[in-house]
Amino acid sequence: MLIVQKYGGTSVGDCERIQNVAKRVVESKEKGNSLVVVVSAMSGETDKLLGYTKFFSRLPKEREVDMVLSAGERVTSALLAIALEEMGYKAISLSGRAAGIVTDTSHTKARIEEIDTTYLNELLAKDYIVVVAGFQGVTEKGEVTTLGRGGSDLSAVALAGALQADLCEIYTDVDGVYTTDPRIEPKAKKIDKISYDEMLELASMGAKVLLNRSVEMAKKLNVNLVTRSSFNYNEGTLITKEEEIMEHPIVSGIALDKNQARVSICNVEDRPGIAAEIFGALSEANINVDMIVQTIGRDGKTDLDFTIPEVELENTKRVLKAFEGSVESIDYDSDIAKVSIVGVGMKSHSGVAARAFQALAEDNINIMMISTSEIKISMVIRLKYAELAIRTLHSVYQLEK
Repeated sequence: MLIVQKYGGTSVGDCERIQNVAKRVVESKEKGNSLVVVVSAMSGETDKLLGYTKFFSRLPKEREVDMVLSAGERVTSALLAIALEEMGYKAISLSGRAAGIVTDTSHTKARIEEIDTTYLNELLAKDYIVVVAGFQGVTEKGEVTTLGRGGSDLSAVALAGALQADLCEIYTDVDGVYTTDPRIEPKAKKIDKISYDEMLELASMGAKVLLNRSVEMAKKLNVNLVTRSSFNYNEGTLITKEEEIMEHPIVSGIALDKNQARVSICNVEDRPGIAAEIFGALSEANINVDMIVQTIGRDGKTDLDFTIPEVELENTKRVLKAFEGSVESIDYDSDIAKVSIVGVGMKSHSGVAARAFQALAEDNINIMMISTSEIKISMVIRLKYAELAIRTLHSVYQLEK
């Protein structure tokens, strides 16, 4: 088998942990696998390097920031290659450039455009364990770029797709994907298999195991993705095509996002194009709008409610200032949370939403907004009830079983 493994910052946090990663890599190699290993920078290293750049300038050029930040992963990859060589295995470390990862020109948040696997395949044919510095690539002109948050996961998935690997393993400090956050609900269970679409919904709704960019790429490239812990040998969670999963539970997981804010615009002029003007202005400011609810118009007026990431609240206020004269009022509320129920089994079962609404009503939790899709129901509630709602819904759908 050809396997791409990725180890995150906590897994390679110091030299002892890099040594432990080397042992795991060797164990997989001993089973006859060909291996490409993608590594992050040591835990805390990226923040430290970013701090260095801010010492000299409040707003350093992003090109130079990328040159500095990309060093963290190169250090880890070389150290792991040294450890593997010392254990008697052929190993070589590669930067993003040497691994053939070509990106667009967006410094600090580049997107991978293509991967030239010629050199990688040559090394694999010679039985090397290839250790690649994650989170980075180069433009067509050879400028170093970094991929933004979750960039090493993205490197691993993209390499797995380009190499047509049998499996991509993402090693972190957690055992896999859980039915909900175990810190909120101790009865949460690890999910053995989950579809790309379900994982995308959970990732976008606040589940922190994988970022949705990586899951989107895995789905697009048809990469079987496993997320598991590098600190034990427990089976992880397989993220794969829906048809690969024999039995779908009605609900797979419940996600919580506390970092949301609600915007309520009252008495908007009810005419064609008004929503386009408001959301167009927000889009131009790169503000990500999520749930949108528009009430039925009355007396030529309508109300418009939507949610945004809480970090975008001040920016949203600035954008919407232009509309203050044409509406009755604009209210902002950051004392909210978004609770989402996710499961492809919802497609073929009725009454899933009704059970959720009934359960929350019995706990005296008021639902302020509702949004649904084929496999997701999202509800906005008061922040103080968020964790109670998670535990209640987890119990209602018997996810502990």
